[in-house]
Amino acid sequence: MDRIRLREPRFHEHAYLFVLSALEFCQTRLPERRHLSGRELIDGCRGLAIERYGLLARTVLGFWGVTTTVDFGDIVFTLVDLGLLQSQPTDTRDEFADVFDFEDAFNRDYPWQVTPVA
Repeated sequence: MDRIRLREPRFHEHAYLFVLSALEFCQTRLPERRHLSGRELIDGCRGLAIERYGLLARTVLGFWGVTTTVDFGDIVFTLVDLGLLQSQPTDTRDEFADVFDFEDAFNRDYPWQVTPVA
């Protein structure tokens, strides 16, 4: 974590651990392990955040300094630069740009599960 903080101090260390958890979250849902695109990882980050933190997902991520999908990309590429993740030659930071708006993804489009009242 010290190496991460020195390279990219904008994000709380929990944000880095969360991205690693989201990577595993995505992998466990695949038939076999493989490289994920930026979009797949971003979708996994959203899904895991909602599963773990519910309506507070956006607030928790914001507390860690993550307020856009580009922030997830910056975290991923910091982990790549430090040798903690591997990338493909075709992987770019642009894959993480404007994948979704946090307000839409965590508030307006929140997957409400309404139980009918009997």
